[in-house]
Amino acid sequence: MVSCPFCNMDDTRILARNQVAFAVRDKFPVNPGHTLVIPWRHVASWFETTEDERTGILSLLDQSKAELDAARDPPHGYNLGVNMGEAAGQTVIHLHVHLIPRYRGDVEDPRGGVRHVVPERGNYLLDPSHMSGQSDV
Repeated sequence: MVSCPFCNMDDTRILARNQVAFAVRDKFPVNPGHTLVIPWRHVASWFETTEDERTGILSLLDQSKAELDAARDPPHGYNLGVNMGEAAGQTVIHLHVHLIPRYRGDVEDPRGGVRHVVPERGNYLLDPSHMSGQSDV
């Protein structure tokens, strides 16, 4: 995949690696420490990975989080995110898992977290009228 930026990763950017995946800082970070964990094999989605790849990706997520937690100003929380498919916002069609450090005050109201991928429906506490009486919280 010549045009894939993750298949042609500059080795100097790699923070950690194992047999199946590697970790790098995001070139366009949402917050300081924003990290991507990427399988070496070119696959588009989480659902195309093998069990070994999933285990290796999760291991690097744990390692990356531990390193961020040990920093001078550690994050107060984290979001994990995976965009799969154009409709979900995936722009590089090579699986990459976002580990996004969160800090108190980085947004006005963080409630809802990843639910804000659909902004109007993210904070169910403000307008629960779109809920059918069911809740996943």
